[in-house]
Amino acid sequence: MRAYGFKSNGGPEVLEEIQVPTPRPGPGQVLIEVAYAGVNFAEVQHRRGEFGEPDGPGGYDVPGLEVSGTVAALGSGVTGPVVGEQVAAYLPAFGGYAEFAVADADFVRPVGGLPLADAAGVPCVYPTAYGVLMDAGRLRAGETVLIHAAVGGVGSAAARIARAYGAARVFGTVGTGSKAQLAAGLGYDALFVRDEFEDAVREATVGRGVDLVLDPVGGPVRRAGLEVLAPFGRVVTYGDLGRHTDWTADVWDLWKNNRTLAGYNIGDVARRSPATIGEYLSTALSALASGALARVPPTVVSSSDVVEVHRRHEAGRTHGKTVLALAGHTAG
Repeated sequence: MRAYGFKSNGGPEVLEEIQVPTPRPGPGQVLIEVAYAGVNFAEVQHRRGEFGEPDGPGGYDVPGLEVSGTVAALGSGVTGPVVGEQVAAYLPAFGGYAEFAVADADFVRPVGGLPLADAAGVPCVYPTAYGVLMDAGRLRAGETVLIHAAVGGVGSAAARIARAYGAARVFGTVGTGSKAQLAAGLGYDALFVRDEFEDAVREATVGRGVDLVLDPVGGPVRRAGLEVLAPFGRVVTYGDLGRHTDWTADVWDLWKNNRTLAGYNIGDVARRSPATIGEYLSTALSALASGALARVPPTVVSSSDVVEVHRRHEAGRTHGKTVLALAGHTAG
């Protein structure tokens, strides 16, 4: 089958079109004929070597954490979904940039009427957004939320979910002022330039601060997030887009100022609580299909343009969700 992978770590140019064996579903697995594959920053990290060197078939690794498509075959012990059903799936071991992908049945759910292009951007992004808000962040109705990397896939999903669960105000930060005009369309009260967000947050909250900060950036942004917390506020860290050197939080600072620093990693949840991923995936697909969550159509790009897509993601020149259209499907 046709796929897009890399044989050595490096820049976007290491991605190439390859031929690899079509996978077969094992016990508890589902084989999906892929229509669309979501693009995530973790796939940029995968390609760069932050998760190790490629060791897949023929020495190639195939990125791709989330897909949508049609069930082609079932492994033993799988009772649902059924062959021919349209589904979305999370792939914690990657493999989505291909004509076929295998997923554990725990991470596969029917799209429920949601267009396949939209559904491809759900399985990794939305369980992450729900997890950082509800599980790690302990969001409560009436609270104020600040979301870094606000116009990315997880950020824009989290803004809408926070509203749906009763957040009073939702702020975000962006890397450049040119993206601030996207605030209203994504459900934010305001977007602030990330390098200047501390004063802006204090002014917007009349000095009180925010109850919850969602931070995939790291480094100085993470440290500054602690400084803008309201009493009993929480910073949830779920990435390191800035590639900063790790730092150690001062427990006395947390204790004496009533602050909490929490973490969320979808890969760990998938290993130790797979049902949680499946439940959030079902919730998101249903809410998006019904309109309970506002649907923001993704940017659809041909899979043959995967190098340029990775280049744009790495440079921070995207907003919202981007999905790759596999053969026979429409790219916008």
